[in-house]
Amino acid sequence: MSDRHPGTLAVAVAPGQPLFEVAIPYQVFAEAPPGIEASTWYDFRLCGPRGTRHATMRDPFVTLTDYDYDDLVAADTVIVPATPDVRRDPPADLVEAVRAAYEAGARVAALCSGAFVLAAAGLLTGRRMTTHWKHVGALRERYPGMDLDPKVLYIDDGRILTSAGTMAGMDLCLHIIRKDLGSRAANATARSLVVPPHRAGGQAQYVQSAVPADPADPGLAATLAWALDRLAEPLTVGDLARRAGMSERTLARRFHAELGATPLRWLLTQRIILARELLESTDIPVDAVAQRCGLGTAANLRAHFGREVGIAPSEYRRSHRSGRHEVVTG
Repeated sequence: MSDRHPGTLAVAVAPGQPLFEVAIPYQVFAEAPPGIEASTWYDFRLCGPRGTRHATMRDPFVTLTDYDYDDLVAADTVIVPATPDVRRDPPADLVEAVRAAYEAGARVAALCSGAFVLAAAGLLTGRRMTTHWKHVGALRERYPGMDLDPKVLYIDDGRILTSAGTMAGMDLCLHIIRKDLGSRAANATARSLVVPPHRAGGQAQYVQSAVPADPADPGLAATLAWALDRLAEPLTVGDLARRAGMSERTLARRFHAELGATPLRWLLTQRIILARELLESTDIPVDAVAQRCGLGTAANLRAHFGREVGIAPSEYRRSHRSGRHEVVTG
């Protein structure tokens, strides 16, 4: 975990917002999960409109908070949940506050149609971003000039982050924790909320079936668990298919339907997750990390890690040291 405190994180609330879109960042960021020191966690603030400090959301729910948009402007990270109504302009005071926060140096993340707020604030022009696929047409028509990718779950473009709908918002929140505090904190949060610990941002938005259609069919769960126990081995699509008792073509279809990714892409994602955990929690050499996570050589790990995470394994280790490391020889 990083020694640097992640600072103040503000979630913007506005009249008419859907409750669930606000509840996601609240549940993720309001308190440190079990096993993570509260002193290392975010200074969380739920921020309502100026003057009232509360907002009537979708009836009959009302938010009550000690913070307003002035506190949002001063935050280090701002989370903008879904806009109240994509058919109307976002609330002007919210747009003004989000723009001011960004100009003051904040990182700003939009969940789902929260992208309309960022677009109205002028923060998405010429920028690669995403939103829920059903809002793509309306967003493009109202705010042209964005590099909008409707296929992915979320996009991290530095100080601006955007996501698709609902659970993709959860994915983006966990990505922020992983980026700020490391995989241990992100995984602890995911366990606490009983959600998958990591889905890559480039994964497809539209998944045909998040759960098996037949309750008697456990889907790929047993095969995935088997593979996770063997990441150090040179697993192939054929190995996974044989374990699942299906052809490689059928396996590929099932992966797309249940996970929105190819088998090899899923394997790479899990290996990078394991590599991050080993770099955070142990002092073993990079070449040993590569072997343990199934990437073979240090050079291969550096190539994949740099492409997926954006920095070299050694740099990642330096920035995510917790101060207590397992020392492993051999």
